[in-house]
Amino acid sequence: RTIANISKWPPRRIELLRRVLRDEPLVSPEDIFVTTETRQHGAVDLVLRAMRKLDIPRLLARRGSSARQRVVAMIAQRIIRPDSKLASVRLMNNTTLGEELGLGRFDEDDLYEAMDWLAERQGEIEKRLACRHLRDGAQVLYDVTSSYYEGKSCPLMRFGYSRDGKRGRPIVVYGVLADRRGVPVALRAYPGNTGDPATVPDQLEKLREEFALENLVLVGDRGMLTEARIEDMKRYPGIGWISALRSEGIRELVEAKKIRPSLFDERNIAEIRSDEYPGERLVVCRNPVLAEYRAEKRKKLLERSEEKFEKITKEVGRRTKKPLTAGEIGMKVGAVGNRYKVGKHFEFAIEDGRFEYRRDEENIEREESLDGIYVIRTDRSCEDLRAEDTVRSYKNLCRVEKAFRCMKTVDLMIRPIRHRREQRVRAHLFLCMLAYYVEWHMREALGELLFEDEEKDEIIGLADPVASREPSQSAKRKKRTEGGFEVHSFSTLLEAMSTICRNRREAVGELGEEGEAVFFEYTRANGFQRRVFELMDMYPVAGQGNG
Repeated sequence: RTIANISKWPPRRIELLRRVLRDEPLVSPEDIFVTTETRQHGAVDLVLRAMRKLDIPRLLARRGSSARQRVVAMIAQRIIRPDSKLASVRLMNNTTLGEELGLGRFDEDDLYEAMDWLAERQGEIEKRLACRHLRDGAQVLYDVTSSYYEGKSCPLMRFGYSRDGKRGRPIVVYGVLADRRGVPVALRAYPGNTGDPATVPDQLEKLREEFALENLVLVGDRGMLTEARIEDMKRYPGIGWISALRSEGIRELVEAKKIRPSLFDERNIAEIRSDEYPGERLVVCRNPVLAEYRAEKRKKLLERSEEKFEKITKEVGRRTKKPLTAGEIGMKVGAVGNRYKVGKHFEFAIEDGRFEYRRDEENIEREESLDGIYVIRTDRSCEDLRAEDTVRSYKNLCRVEKAFRCMKTVDLMIRPIRHRREQRVRAHLFLCMLAYYVEWHMREALGELLFEDEEKDEIIGLADPVASREPSQSAKRKKRTEGGFEVHSFSTLLEAMSTICRNRREAVGELGEEGEAVFFEYTRANGFQRRVFELMDMYPVAGQGNG
């Protein structure tokens, strides 16, 4: 019975069959196939899984396009390894990112065009994010920061207050709106000389007009929600606010006997009213740990300033032939005061060739009376917001500050900014915000394996709202998981995932011409890496699909 006709087989295949029938050893796969290329794949796979789960491509645009795919690639690359657009092209080609997204051949000019595409769609993307995460009556966190600029041509770049401590560099100011959990929803860039309060009307307009939110509570710090801004907000009945009093306002309440030590006999939180702030609730808090810290810090700064003033005194005494002028002495004294910020606690006598100083004890005692005291202010009623919840809501601003830390430092590296066109600077900032949006959800999903406090939400809801927030006992002991895996930072977790590689294997020799027989094989994931993928796949995404 004829089983198969092999007469038309290639001679090579017939010879292999003859060897099998004779039970002869075949050629080792290592002699047939060679690895011609190895690319990192694990971190790419993880980030793309997260982005698909968050429906990022559809968030950017309903229809697919090459520009959309390139923006997805830039967001992923910003999370995996942030760098310039020129370097990103090489990095995408050195990993599987470009092939996974089907980018084909591209260069940095293609990425710049995709950034222009993103800038044009920013408003629509922010609306979809708002639909996912904001509802009428929601609390909206808002804070502002700045980043320095490498260059001179962008009109956004101006000299102003630099949070980065880079002297002599122009900056760009940008504000981020987030929900109460710290999930970023929108970002707006401003010229570097823009004051924080000047950005508030623009954000209110965005919330009311673009996001169609009629009722909300805006949470902002004391330097942003000034008296003038609060007066502006009163024109919108549905918009409430939570902020804090400046030290001058607290001092006035202390001098008016509105804030007294007896308020804190039983609790470290009390609610008061004042005619100076009509229609507002003032929640007074006293943190003894903070009071002790500030007193100790003031003591050290005063002592350090006195050491510097003593050196100035000796220098003035030595200069007998050519005495220091009053202006020269004043500049030296001013430099010390600017450095240690306690010049207001000293009284000076400055003349040509003469310098004397002494502590202003009355001023120091007046400031000591405010140590550890802060006042949260809001226009929301007790029925809408309890005093404890008002304090917690204000402290939630630290979640936006965490976003700034991630965006500006090792995670996403928003700085230095080198783009020349204003539109691309705005797109760069927005791209980094979208990358943090993905990172925020990845941190939530992978909290078990990260140095994250998984009990933080429960602790915040039950703990004393005035006391400094402390990590849970489980977070303090967190070095290994219950499964025995080491705990990582976000960046080292991505590095651990990068050991999963994709190898390109190619047949050589008599079995085939170069490039004729090609297949890919992947590094087998270890237990830790499998757990990472499990957690990411199990993570429930709230609000997905509402955009």
